[in-house]
Amino acid sequence: MIVLNRIDDRLIHGQVVVGWGQPLDIRFIVLVDDEVAASEWEQELYRMGTPPEMDVYFHAVAEAPRVLEGYRADERAGILLTGNVQSMLRLVETAGVREVNVGGLHHRADRKPRLRYVFLSSEEEQVLREMATHGAVVTAQDVPATHPVELNELLESEASVQ
Repeated sequence: MIVLNRIDDRLIHGQVVVGWGQPLDIRFIVLVDDEVAASEWEQELYRMGTPPEMDVYFHAVAEAPRVLEGYRADERAGILLTGNVQSMLRLVETAGVREVNVGGLHHRADRKPRLRYVFLSSEEEQVLREMATHGAVVTAQDVPATHPVELNELLESEASVQ
């Protein structure tokens, strides 16, 4: 079963594997990203960042809606992971994703800080709003121990950048 649908531009890294993986007893990650799905080399790098008992599956955005039901039916706990808001929007629209965790979108020139771990462009903000219009509950949360930040609060916040 997929217990977390996360957007994180770093994809698979310690915060996902340890920070979320251990408390949620994650046994698999479904990484949905067109570039990574097309690159055996990148897939191998991401596999090296996970413990041996955690499986990692790679899919392009277009094929993900066809395969997600199988992962949802899996008895093990898993994470669905995308690296950007546009990919997650496609899954909200076409694959029934109804809860979205914005976990890490980091600094870029076109983004402004919303939380210490979430920087958003105006286009990304609009995409997150669009997810909500499709019925998805969108929150930001870096690790399970912190309080989730609701979408409206996220879009109204301004983080100070040190």
